[in-house]
Amino acid sequence: MIAYVTVGADDIPRAKQFYTAFLPALGYGLEEGAEGLSFALPVPPGQSPVSPDFYVKPTFDGRPASAGNGAMVAFEARNQKQVRDLHAAALDAGGSDEGQPGFRAAYSAHFYVSYLRDPQGNKIALFSSDPNEPGRDG
Repeated sequence: MIAYVTVGADDIPRAKQFYTAFLPALGYGLEEGAEGLSFALPVPPGQSPVSPDFYVKPTFDGRPASAGNGAMVAFEARNQKQVRDLHAAALDAGGSDEGQPGFRAAYSAHFYVSYLRDPQGNKIALFSSDPNEPGRDG
């Protein structure tokens, strides 16, 4: 099980604007501190934390942050409309488009996905795969 994912950012306020445009809508709460941004899903009393947490931090070694070639973090949305809405919100908050919301021929018929880059260049996917919604073929 993945416990957490961390991406680097040189401009934490700009990263905060981008990630708070969609992560709260997916249920993530934000804690902000000297070490950057920490997003986590709420933990009901008496239950274990839900993984993974998502961190946006300055680099440990002090060199400029860079996006990993081939690295991507995907967040699951409730439905196709939420993928579209959150993709638009993330673009308005400083992200760049890497693939408009929709179906891809290479994926299953119900895998509805969009791709973005955060202000630092990290690749982010927003997806829904609800079999009760219309699929690619119908």
